[in-house]
Amino acid sequence: MKIDDALNKTAGLPVSPQQARTEKPADTAVPVANSNSSKVQISTLSTQLQALQNTQAGSAVFETKKVEAIKLAISEGRFQVNSEKVADGLLETVKDLLNARKR
Repeated sequence: MKIDDALNKTAGLPVSPQQARTEKPADTAVPVANSNSSKVQISTLSTQLQALQNTQAGSAVFETKKVEAIKLAISEGRFQVNSEKVADGLLETVKDLLNARKR
């Protein structure tokens, strides 16, 4: 097995310290200022991802009111478990796992 220097061939990484000073990447995300303060610039993709994350944070994966109703029913002894539904769900999960394993 031949080992090559793949790290130095990766796009955007300088091959040598001299190249780091002379070559400039096409899309610089963090410009360096000459003074003591640094300026950070966030890319457009990063801004879009952050906006998407903020919109998804507002929408929960589950319904909070429904969870609270179930908690209350359990604490009051009114919650009934449908064992057939639980068993069917477990069997479906096992089938899915076995099918995924075969692929």
